[in-house]
Amino acid sequence: MDLKYPVDHFDSPRPVYRMIKILVSACLVGEPVRYNGLAKTTISKTSDNEILRTWLSKGRLVPVCPEIKGGLLVPRNPAEIIGEDGYAVIAEKGRIIDNSGEDVTLEFTAGAYRTWELAEQENVGLAIMTDGSPSCGSSYIYDGSFTGTRKNGAGVTAALLEKNGIRVFSQHRISSALSYLHELEKEPYLL
Repeated sequence: MDLKYPVDHFDSPRPVYRMIKILVSACLVGEPVRYNGLAKTTISKTSDNEILRTWLSKGRLVPVCPEIKGGLLVPRNPAEIIGEDGYAVIAEKGRIIDNSGEDVTLEFTAGAYRTWELAEQENVGLAIMTDGSPSCGSSYIYDGSFTGTRKNGAGVTAALLEKNGIRVFSQHRISSALSYLHELEKEPYLL
């Protein structure tokens, strides 16, 4: 059978829908990578967990621990941002210090940039990250006093991702992340 196509069939741009991936803090999917060697498993049997499980089963999640990507080990001393937040750290106007007084800014910053590179390679459109973390916090971090005092602000990786157009949601806002993903996927791009 001889099929004939219009002359411009292959020359015209056509919409293509892509599967957008979701960067996720590795500790949220059960990997024991937190500073204390544990996973972050505080959300159990909720609809939010079901969303993560579904995304994981479909190959949509890209688990990452920015601190490990920056060369830190598990376990490691807890660390907090001294200064405003992760945006200040990126601008070299803040530091990240662990509870022994060691400056770990370089490792956290390197991990943030390596995580962003991974996100670019993997077609990541959004991230779900652990709030409170000096890397991953998106709505709050700790104030640098090591007293458990929270303050509004973003961790260094969350700040770098947001600054580069990748929206970050905390583990408490997975349903909002799902809605955002649906919006992203409505927009095709042309080949």
